[in-house]
Amino acid sequence: MGNWKTLALAATGLSALAAMPTAAQETPIAFENATIHTMRGDGLGTLENATLIVHEGRITTVGNGGVFIPENAERRDATGMVIMPGIVDTHSHIGQVSGADSSAAIQPDVRALDAINVGDNSIARARAGGVTVANIMPGSGHLMGGQTFYMKLRDGDTIEDYAFIDDDGDVLGGMKMANGTNPIRENPAFPSTRARSAAMVRSHFVEAQEYCSGERETVNLGMEAMCEILDGERLVHFHTHRADDIMTALRLREEFGFEMLIQHGVESYLVADELAAAGVSVSAILIDSPGGKLETAEATIETAAILERAGVHTSLHSDDGIIDSRLMFRQAGIAVRGGMSYEGALRSMTIVGAEQLGLEDRVGSLEAGKDADFLILDGDPLSIYTDLQQTWVEGELLFDRNRDEDLLLATGGEGAGNERAALHHLSSEAHAMEADQ
Repeated sequence: MGNWKTLALAATGLSALAAMPTAAQETPIAFENATIHTMRGDGLGTLENATLIVHEGRITTVGNGGVFIPENAERRDATGMVIMPGIVDTHSHIGQVSGADSSAAIQPDVRALDAINVGDNSIARARAGGVTVANIMPGSGHLMGGQTFYMKLRDGDTIEDYAFIDDDGDVLGGMKMANGTNPIRENPAFPSTRARSAAMVRSHFVEAQEYCSGERETVNLGMEAMCEILDGERLVHFHTHRADDIMTALRLREEFGFEMLIQHGVESYLVADELAAAGVSVSAILIDSPGGKLETAEATIETAAILERAGVHTSLHSDDGIIDSRLMFRQAGIAVRGGMSYEGALRSMTIVGAEQLGLEDRVGSLEAGKDADFLILDGDPLSIYTDLQQTWVEGELLFDRNRDEDLLLATGGEGAGNERAALHHLSSEAHAMEADQ
């Protein structure tokens, strides 16, 4: 990926659990006697009476029976608790993100990272729902609305603090594309039919092929991003609803060879076999109430189950604010009600999303060496009687239901939506001082 878009990283009982210092950076922290859903292998990888040890932002040990706990570790009794990986939300709009404007239907040079307000309260509310990673997307009113941003929901003050950076120093993200009714407008710079939509995209990819294969005396930022798509370095996140539109997206992928994740895929259950045969994954959203655009009239809560049975790699997302990030566990519950397996539903919020974004080496499961992103719940994750108690990101406690300001974020009410208020986040130092008082 090109250096022109490189950003450097900035320098970087339960009541008893809450009373301890919040960061697992200097001293190992051992959570003992928990039920741990690791998401390793093909199932939940559940360990009973298990121990999770984190240190310096990473997981060092996950196991049960004979686990060595360092002498200097802070030991926390998690009896009765369930620990699982943080949620990977594969499609979100938190942070007041914006994308392309009305000047053109295809704008690959636009970057979501330049338009995210890290002071927006929605980021903290997402943590209150257990989200630790989110794919922040521009809107779907364009054939190509811009580059997405893979956000790690750390405690931060600038967008650099939230970025995933690869080994070359590049910021990680995909490319938002869309078809169907959303990009169709009266504006002459936009298509007015589905057929014209596909033709415009096809022409742009042909131009990109010519640019990418030739000498680049003058750098075109949009075309550089297109080269990353054609080289398989940037994943296309394709907003599409109807089955015929999904098939159009598959044809474009076949013609130009780019990697693609279907976003929404409301009628993907009608072409599940075709998606499976093409090896194309789906990031699905499940709506259990009437309303919305005509294009989604055939939505069903059975979509994830049908895709699972067909062998389609399926994650679940919020599209926040279509569904509030705090309700991601409800999304998984709806998936199970629609026939998806219990294991598949929990994996769809964790390791599957991580794999789809290419982040599985860092997040999505609880394994030694991975980031210490995990959740602590007081019961079955899909039970309506269970509450998320804590959200940890890279070994820092960033949501704690025992703190009044965090409880407000989780449950809503007056003040819960205040932007740039103390509710957004407290620094690790402030939390430590609070714990000492």
